[in-house]
Amino acid sequence: MELKESVNDFMKTKREDVRNIAIIAHVDHGKTTLVDELLKQSGVFRENQEVAERVMDSNDIERERGITILSKNTAVFYKGTKINIIDTPGHADFGGEVERVLKMVNGVILVVDAFEGAMPQTKFVLRKALELSLPVIVCINKIDRPEARPDEVIDEVLELFMDLDASDEQLDCPFVYASAKAGVAVLDLTDEEKNMEPLFETILGYIPAPEGDPEAPTQVLVSTIDYNEYVGRIGVGKVDNGKIAVNQEVLMVNHHDPDKQKKVKISKLYEFDGLNKVEVREATIGSIVAISGISDIAIGDTLCSVDDPKPIPFQKISEPTISMQFIVNDSPFAGQEGKYVTSRHIRGRLLRELNTDVSLRVEETEDTDSFKVSGRGELHLSVLIENMRREGYEFAVSKAEVLYKTDENGKKLEPMELAYIDVPEEFSGVVIEKLSQRKGELRNIGTASGGYSRLEFSIPSRGLIGYRGDFLTDTKGNGVINTIFDGYQPYKGDIQYRRQGSLIAFETGESVTYGLYGAQERGTLFIGPGERVYSGMVIGENGKTEDIELNVCKTKHLTNTRSSSADEALRLTPPRVLSLEQALDFIDTDELLEVTPKSLRIRKKILDSRMRKRSSMKN
Repeated sequence: MELKESVNDFMKTKREDVRNIAIIAHVDHGKTTLVDELLKQSGVFRENQEVAERVMDSNDIERERGITILSKNTAVFYKGTKINIIDTPGHADFGGEVERVLKMVNGVILVVDAFEGAMPQTKFVLRKALELSLPVIVCINKIDRPEARPDEVIDEVLELFMDLDASDEQLDCPFVYASAKAGVAVLDLTDEEKNMEPLFETILGYIPAPEGDPEAPTQVLVSTIDYNEYVGRIGVGKVDNGKIAVNQEVLMVNHHDPDKQKKVKISKLYEFDGLNKVEVREATIGSIVAISGISDIAIGDTLCSVDDPKPIPFQKISEPTISMQFIVNDSPFAGQEGKYVTSRHIRGRLLRELNTDVSLRVEETEDTDSFKVSGRGELHLSVLIENMRREGYEFAVSKAEVLYKTDENGKKLEPMELAYIDVPEEFSGVVIEKLSQRKGELRNIGTASGGYSRLEFSIPSRGLIGYRGDFLTDTKGNGVINTIFDGYQPYKGDIQYRRQGSLIAFETGESVTYGLYGAQERGTLFIGPGERVYSGMVIGENGKTEDIELNVCKTKHLTNTRSSSADEALRLTPPRVLSLEQALDFIDTDELLEVTPKSLRIRKKILDSRMRKRSSMKN
């Protein structure tokens, strides 16, 4: 067996006309803009073609929020070499995407902001690349920012490499300075800025060509899954050995599932060219291909030769840490605004999401109208909720809860996060106080650039649930919080999520100015006049800790007498309209968020006030 493997190694050849790279970075450091420029300057677009900014962020939510959620494949040609590029997400919640795609590439470009420097997610993505022994090109981006400090940032990045035990070869990596927005890159800050050529040259010179044995039996590892309404699941992966061709019969196997062995036929084969998938008849070593026509193809599967099936080892996907209940909407307004409202509709949509999102888990519960959905974080699940409501789904969700584990001694363990917080110095006291109440432990305090303090906390994941809204208020919108998963630790004790109670509508009807005028003295309202409400719906936040029921549909009784002030207009404070994330942060454990294509309504789980009182007395 050893002899055969060494012979195979000996026969490995390099495919010099291909390079496979991933672009990795902390969120908002300019990965997607960099890919835009590489596409433009390689001649993918016609000179007179209108091109949207961040062309790789293809879905609406990605474009609106300016974040990448799903990794994207593209390819450019430079001096006769095909460069396959994978744009990856920067948010910790979508770390599962980064882990997988690194198996397809032979090197990475680490993009670091010339002002912000090395950030938490920079560390996370770099660690993954170094563990796979991938060569790294460091691209210091946004050098045209007025406050850019590229020399200091290089020192920070090299320190990060050393902290992560990089090898000498990895430490001896090339640095490229760029402004992706301006479309220029230089190898030295004193060089004249012209175009992206220095980065292209560095890729060809430093990233190794893919290796494999073109004569060996077929081996293709599926690293990502795309989904298309017309053709179903599309497996994307790299040809490690041999060739793969249309109409070829292969065996689908999986390293982590030895029982999985299924003969399948390759019906369609694609390679990437610019932003398009191009049909090909066959592909050989080093090619990144998309394969359609296999209904149950999954991430981690290897497509092998039928005669010599050898699955390629594949790291397991990180487990979810947080869950929510997705429930059929049963409020008095149920079914009035959504197109898809039944448990069958919701179940089908959630299962369809599993086709492309490997970090997601969907479990059926004893209640046929409720599903337990688990993901990597609040952002991960809120993006799913937003996508579903835009597609016409109507449902309710519960407050996010963390997923606990038990160790071999039966001790309860909970997921932990490292939180890195940059705040102006005058706000650091209130942030430390709030996070300490949420079982956060201050690990480090230092100075960040721009007169900010940098606080480093170890905190339970549940301590961050519902905190971001408070954080923005406490820091007057000037703070930045970044978190990264940090394993499981023993349970830290109970946390009180919310100190304020809810203002609850007493009856079903339409809110009127007179009723709201009396209600606004009790706290902050979430609704204005003329909005439909129902009994048990949360219409605001109480200034005190208890819940209060109010009649906001109450009109003024008419009398025969007129007072001098009767005609004066009642002044209402503008309501605080909550976004999806703010509403998910706000809801308490006894509340639900009703989600429809048109509305977001917070409500009590038990709508009847007498039943609620009875339930609270039992607890």
